[in-house]
Amino acid sequence: MLVHEGETRSFEADLNLSWSLAAVAGALNTAGFYAVGFYASNMTGNVSAISDRAGTGDLILAVKALLLVVLFVLGAATSTLLIRRRRRQARHDAYAYSICAEACLLAAIGLVALPLAEPARGEALVFALSFVLGLQNAVVTKITDARVRTTHVTGMVTDIGIELARWLDRKTGDPLAKRHDPDKLRLHLMTVGAFLGGGLVGVLAYRTVGVGLLFATAAILMLLAAPALGARRSAAAE
Repeated sequence: MLVHEGETRSFEADLNLSWSLAAVAGALNTAGFYAVGFYASNMTGNVSAISDRAGTGDLILAVKALLLVVLFVLGAATSTLLIRRRRRQARHDAYAYSICAEACLLAAIGLVALPLAEPARGEALVFALSFVLGLQNAVVTKITDARVRTTHVTGMVTDIGIELARWLDRKTGDPLAKRHDPDKLRLHLMTVGAFLGGGLVGVLAYRTVGVGLLFATAAILMLLAAPALGARRSAAAE
């Protein structure tokens, strides 16, 4: 799931990667919103918030929204640099390594946020999660050649609409019309569904265990990365 990249990946590998990481991203995103009223990975909303808050004179909230965007970009850049460095060293675990880095960051964020009181805890959480989710989205984008995105759903919902239109128009006989792709529709439906389900679990978990949610998601990410890391060690041993 985290070894093969680009066109060498199977549909099942993309599907498993998409729903598992989308569920994690959905949980973290809604936990951040519940804590402080900002989405850690909704860059469309955050950019709109910059314009809205700046236009109404609420510069503090405009700066906070801008910081979320900047942190998301820095997370994506950091992930890409990690992957490029590992690949230059002929490491086949480059993507799994970045997912491990995400897990470690989540655990560290949990430890830092644990002693904080609200609202400081919530604000620290959502800013840190923006960086982490930028990191995750870069991993998924690069390994799948942008076929899958796990931290936001706007593009996937659009693709669902496109595929539904192609399905409805499938009997026209137009040789130039692109054919309906049921696998692509299934992939996007599963990803959006996982993001939705993860979000529901995330807000309930945050209300129940607080930052313990971060430790749980860190453990899940380590389990997802473990097979790719194990495959690398086995190859090295041979």
